[in-house]
Amino acid sequence: MKQAPIITDTSLAFFEKYLNNPSPTGYEWEGQKIWMDYLKPYVDTFITDTYGSAVGVINPEAPFKVVIEGHADEISWYVNYITDNGLIHVIRNGGSDHQIAPSKWVDIHTDKGIVKGVFGWPAIHTRKNDKEETPKLDNITIDVGAKNKEEVEKMGVHVGCVITYPDQFQVLNGNKFVCRAIDNRAGGFMIAEVARLLHENKIKLPFGLYITNSVQEEIGLRGAEMITQTIKPNIAIVTDVCHDTTTPMIEKKVQGHTEIGAGPVISYAPAVQNKLRARIIETAEKNNIPFQRLASSRFTGTDTDAFAYSNGGVASALISLPLRYMHTTVEMVQKEDVENVIRLIYETLLTIKSGETFSYFE
Repeated sequence: MKQAPIITDTSLAFFEKYLNNPSPTGYEWEGQKIWMDYLKPYVDTFITDTYGSAVGVINPEAPFKVVIEGHADEISWYVNYITDNGLIHVIRNGGSDHQIAPSKWVDIHTDKGIVKGVFGWPAIHTRKNDKEETPKLDNITIDVGAKNKEEVEKMGVHVGCVITYPDQFQVLNGNKFVCRAIDNRAGGFMIAEVARLLHENKIKLPFGLYITNSVQEEIGLRGAEMITQTIKPNIAIVTDVCHDTTTPMIEKKVQGHTEIGAGPVISYAPAVQNKLRARIIETAEKNNIPFQRLASSRFTGTDTDAFAYSNGGVASALISLPLRYMHTTVEMVQKEDVENVIRLIYETLLTIKSGETFSYFE
């Protein structure tokens, strides 16, 4: 029997607003305000920290603590150098892809507001066919239409201004969500939807649930490192994105085989606690939720690593959303996968008992 859709018109409108709002690493707070405003009816209280991580808490008095987590930041650029003739050189803030930059519009965030610009690139007529220059960090520049450095500075642009892409949310072919920053504001959306379902279904959890939206994942899991020390959880279920490896130029023998439309991706890695992962798989099978498997060699590269190795060790697991074209402005996921990640986290929470350790020695 086909399951009823989880994503409502109201929740989809929130997702669109949340994605469209720029939240570059280190500047996540406006997006966090949107997220917290949506989550407010479904939680008892909030925790925030100095750098902007936000946590909605259900049952804050409960001694046993379970985290469900995503991260709020998106990749971006910094202004690094302004030439005498008014062109802007950049450095990365997170894993921004220099190869997609040419011909992209950008928003430069200044104290005077947004300054529009473009990543320019030489016309094809002027390039040597036998020696094509490819986009590199040292040859891409932003043009804001200024004739010199002084004019750029009068606009409010200076070294250290953060730069984002303005690309907006769209739906492709009825069920594909496309936007920049789906990595990983989809995670924040999905954990918020879990909280909504718990509230609407009047579920009384036997533990404290910490719906956690961490900052600064894109530059090394920094927000998760900080917030896990504040929460001190017993269990953490992290959600992030992973690659759809069926798209061109990806080697499955290296990256594995995961694809959009085939369900949530459950990870195998040293940071993933095996008994907790087994519980998630059992839950998926019991509830007929399709899932895929992914193996990671040393680390997951997600906030799972930060939670797992904190506070003397936290039982942690990773449920990923398969995504196409990661770290571009046209990141793509499938609606049914989004809903199935939400279902899987929700149903797994219903199986967890207060005090459950997932110890190998019990």
